[in-house]
Amino acid sequence: MGKLLWQPSAEQKKDANITKFMHFVNKRSGQNFHSYKELYEWSINNIPDFWASMWDFAEIKASRSYETVVDDVSKMPGAKWFIGAKLNFAENLLRYQDNHTAFIFKGETQKSVRMSYAQLYQAVANLAKSLRESGVVAGDRVVAYMPNLMETAIAMLAATSIGAIWASCATDIGPAVALDRFGQIKPKVFFTADGYFYKGKAFSSIPNVAEIARGIPSIEKVIVVSYIDKKSDISLIPNSVHYDDFISKEKGLDIQFEQLPFEHPVYIMFSSGTTGKPKCIVQGAGGILINQLKELILHTDLKRKDTIFYITTCSWMMWNWLLSSLAVGTTILLYDGSPFYPELDTMWKLTRDEKITIFGTSATYINYLKKQGIKPGKNLNLSSLREVSQTGSPLSSAGFEYVYQQIKKDLHFNSISGGTDINGCFAMGSPISPVYAGELQSPALGMKIKVYDEKGEPVVDKQGELVCEAPAPCMPLYFWNDATGEKYKEAYFSVYPDVWRHGDYVIIHSDTGGITFLGRSDYTLKPSGVRIGTAEIYNQVEKLEEIADSLVIGQEWQADQRIILFVKLVGGYHLTEDLKTKIKKTLRENASPRHVPAKIIQVPDIPYTLNMKKVESVVTNIIHERPVVNRDSLVNPQSLNYYKDLAKRGQVLSI
Repeated sequence: MGKLLWQPSAEQKKDANITKFMHFVNKRSGQNFHSYKELYEWSINNIPDFWASMWDFAEIKASRSYETVVDDVSKMPGAKWFIGAKLNFAENLLRYQDNHTAFIFKGETQKSVRMSYAQLYQAVANLAKSLRESGVVAGDRVVAYMPNLMETAIAMLAATSIGAIWASCATDIGPAVALDRFGQIKPKVFFTADGYFYKGKAFSSIPNVAEIARGIPSIEKVIVVSYIDKKSDISLIPNSVHYDDFISKEKGLDIQFEQLPFEHPVYIMFSSGTTGKPKCIVQGAGGILINQLKELILHTDLKRKDTIFYITTCSWMMWNWLLSSLAVGTTILLYDGSPFYPELDTMWKLTRDEKITIFGTSATYINYLKKQGIKPGKNLNLSSLREVSQTGSPLSSAGFEYVYQQIKKDLHFNSISGGTDINGCFAMGSPISPVYAGELQSPALGMKIKVYDEKGEPVVDKQGELVCEAPAPCMPLYFWNDATGEKYKEAYFSVYPDVWRHGDYVIIHSDTGGITFLGRSDYTLKPSGVRIGTAEIYNQVEKLEEIADSLVIGQEWQADQRIILFVKLVGGYHLTEDLKTKIKKTLRENASPRHVPAKIIQVPDIPYTLNMKKVESVVTNIIHERPVVNRDSLVNPQSLNYYKDLAKRGQVLSI
């Protein structure tokens, strides 16, 4: 059992949304649930009843109710959900039209700007009118290459109010990456901005935007938000117009919310694209809506009085997830820029100043704060904060403990994991359950997950593959340009027939019910045939004060596999023989002799995807002299140059 870090109080349990949901289910179904475990077991054994209860509890707005919750709960892929229902995604997010604050925007160089729900509704109404007049209809693709601005969210809501399909990525990625994504789906309208700020500097996006617009013939209109200048020169961009000139100025407009089937597409999300062109994952409006509301209302315990924040860009699914908070009527804080500018604790000063109650971030961010010795709770008044949510990659037990030691003792640490594929989570927190170091608290409600061993048998207290044995409404409808569905099946169902294999290597603990994530199973190490999760090594190595970051791969070597560990060191340290010995000793004593790398190599940087995941696969390909494609799909593609130089010099291959 992991170390107990937090127990919710009786008052916290009583006030939790999930407790109210439990009473709701007990009353309508004649149950007598008192614990999360009981509720979860019911949710996966009575899948139609669970989702029907969620529909009513979340008060899904629909012009026509459903006739059947799901046609065949044993069918995966291909189960059809909420058959007969007609609804609109944006209408559910814009159900409030009062003076409560919807958005607070904060950029690196700007003061806070606020927008009420009434103002948001009017802005969406005006933009939707202009989009309709430009010929946008249901099913058209509307894309954004944008910073994390209020206008980005307004554009998404306006597009989806019409039934257009939305896709987005941030302006800090290169034009080739954007073309690889947007070029596949042939958008009609393209939202962008004249630039963005990062670490106090302004960067113009106009040359990149012009290249993207010229590269996609289907684009009929490019709408440019002025962000770094009052009104930039956009003459280089074909078919372009300033946002302020495009949006209708008419007052008192109502939004014409297009009423569409539950499974009408709402988002196209993109896979990381590190092994080829990104897959275009098409997701249904109703499925994303009901699942994200489940996660926000029940697992995150989001309430109208909250202010929720996630360090994200519109390249990452957490941006989409965050915006569904509008359906709860809460306040969303949008931040654009470096989370470490101008100081390492800038986000925590923002938390203090804007009274953020739910703070979301990645394991990478928490690990960096820990390494730098930042102690937000010691120096700042974080009395408003009641929850920290973390995702992106596995966080070590030491990372969990850092949150409670240095941020705040009494908060719900809600570590979550799922993916872009479902725009949601397979494992999440429970605000009425204890938190143990290194463990996600529970499987998410309605998600019938298991761990399979190499024989495809369910196991507990043993490492294995994360699978899902039953369909959920948030699973993809299909992949774009995959008429036969073969690419979709290959991605998730090629290993275990009729069972979703997610590609994570995990342990479910029988004593706590918690789940430890050990890394992507695609990158599972197998020296001498023994399976080792990469996170088992990261969790030990990154405890050392000298190590800022690390990446581990398996190298084919003498008819076996050996472990190569790359380390990025904290400033002032060097990879001496003493430090190598210290690393090896730490792994041998705290993990096992099999975890000890054959080689340890110092590198200047560790490559990450736009979704803040380490890319073991790309480095593995480089070391094995295999082709590397789509390097621009990384946050820091220049980091790969060093690994290529190592391979060329034979430094990794030498004993």
